[in-house]
Amino acid sequence: MINSWALKVKSFLTWAVLYCIYLIFNLLFSRKLLAGENNAMKTIHIGILGFGVVGTGVASLLTQKKDLLESRIGARLNLKTIADIDTQTDRGIDLGTTALVQDAMAVLTDPDIDIVVELIGGETVARKFILTALENKKHVVTANKALLAAFGNELVNTARKNQADLAFEASCGGCMPIIKTLRESLVANDINTMSAILNGTCNYILTRISQDGSSFEDALKTAQKLGFAEAEPSLDIDGHDTAHKLAILNSLAHGMEINLKDIHVEGIRHITPTDIEFAKSFGYTIKLLAIGKFHGDHVEARVHPTMIDNANPLSHVDHSMNAIAIDANATGKTMLYGRGAGMMPTASAVLSDIADIARNIICSTVRRVPILGYPEDNIRKIPILPMKELMTKYYLRFEAQDHPGVLSRISGILGENRISIRSVHQKGRNTSGRVPVVMITHTAKEAWVQTALSKISVTDCVVGDPMVIRIEDEVA
Repeated sequence: MINSWALKVKSFLTWAVLYCIYLIFNLLFSRKLLAGENNAMKTIHIGILGFGVVGTGVASLLTQKKDLLESRIGARLNLKTIADIDTQTDRGIDLGTTALVQDAMAVLTDPDIDIVVELIGGETVARKFILTALENKKHVVTANKALLAAFGNELVNTARKNQADLAFEASCGGCMPIIKTLRESLVANDINTMSAILNGTCNYILTRISQDGSSFEDALKTAQKLGFAEAEPSLDIDGHDTAHKLAILNSLAHGMEINLKDIHVEGIRHITPTDIEFAKSFGYTIKLLAIGKFHGDHVEARVHPTMIDNANPLSHVDHSMNAIAIDANATGKTMLYGRGAGMMPTASAVLSDIADIARNIICSTVRRVPILGYPEDNIRKIPILPMKELMTKYYLRFEAQDHPGVLSRISGILGENRISIRSVHQKGRNTSGRVPVVMITHTAKEAWVQTALSKISVTDCVVGDPMVIRIEDEVA
């Protein structure tokens, strides 16, 4: 009996030892497999076109944040080749095994390169390179808002034809994730209104005029000295850079073809310290806004200096910062705020696109999220409201002659054109004997206002052209 129990215990111990050996072997084998999988981690090859400020930032992030990117994406991002005309200037980064060449075709035709990052800018060479990359079945990341605004519909159709991804988070708002927000986060929302400060140069200039009383010319010189404005600043200060971005955002928000030509655009050259001081006295701030409003069968799309209430969060977005406020039916009002330009903020946005495409490649998928937020077959032409049909409130400033009856004559012409005046403000005469007169209107049609102003301008009541700034009390 004792021998029987001894045998059973011995047998149990034998099986226990064997099972422990099995578990240890299995654990070691699993770790070996895991290590093997890690060693076989997919490598995604990247080529960059353009090694300027942003290109240098992208290259820096790809090299300096290599381990972080690998751990988050689950693949190695290998910067294989950079193409730029200038291969001699020291950019201050160690490229390691990355090739720096002058010939862009070394990137565009390399069968190993999966993702092409276009950072050249402009609408000619960049367009040719992006089309070539897409036709070679390569995915493309770009920050080129001017190209997208002018030729975006063509690029989207080419990407569709070749089953390639086209990503452009860095084209609007720098590091703010505007594109992803409209394309993905707000997918269940009708976007009612977008209002945005999308140009740091203009915002910096308006901030300086407001805070220091600087003239436009002095504020621009300061912006250029600090690197916030280009030597040739027309694209920024005349509002066209902002219009490019609004054209892209409209498409994402409403499923419409990209339409730049019908967007009304005004810049900030004519804004004076006098107007900013008047705005302050009324509780307003002047900002260059991109405004988009959806009306079902048409949209408003306009870029111009705008007076907004000081209670509006956008009124406190100063210096070179950007922001966008979105009013959507499910979420209500939301706002994004951040740096709209600069090496690393823009590079960060480029890397977010690279990461999205890399994750698609790992999962053997493509075009998981439609380029413009809607499948191409669902994108339609939606007309933009002609500016003459706009209904809003207005700030009007006249340099009136100091004569009896001038004010009533101006008011009479406005009244004849169905423009109701909410308030009138008059300052003492200036050294030339003229009297600055400011009027705030109730809601009126743009066509009525322009007709009235053209009639007032040819009278002997005023000197020079009237100042017109639109007021948006209900901007998102």
